[in-house]
Amino acid sequence: MGLAKTEMFTDQQNEIALFAKVFGHPARVSILQYLFKINSCVCGDLVNQIGLAQPTISQHLKELKHLGLIKGNVEGTSVCYCIHTENWIKMKETMLQFLNQDISKIEDCC
Repeated sequence: MGLAKTEMFTDQQNEIALFAKVFGHPARVSILQYLFKINSCVCGDLVNQIGLAQPTISQHLKELKHLGLIKGNVEGTSVCYCIHTENWIKMKETMLQFLNQDISKIEDCC
C-alpha cells in the first residue's frame, strides 16, 4: 500500500481530511452525540452507553482527543471526558467553509 503523502497538501486540506476521518466511524459519532447529550464530563459511563468493549471505546476516545475535539481530565483512577468547545467551534468553521464552497456558484456544470 502506498504512502498518503500528506506533505503534498496544505495544512487545511490535511485538517479537513482528519476531521472527516473522525466522523467516519459510527462509534466516534455516538461518543460525540452522547457527550453533547449529557452536556457535562463523563467518567467511565461510555462502555454502558455505547455498548462496545472498554479497549475499543478507549481507542476511539484517543482519536477524538488527538484531534482536540474532546478533552479529558484525570479524576482518581478514571479519566473524565467532555467536548472541547473551542476546538469544536473551530472544526465547524473549517468544515462549513469547505462544505459551503459550492453555494456561491450559480452555474451548473456538465
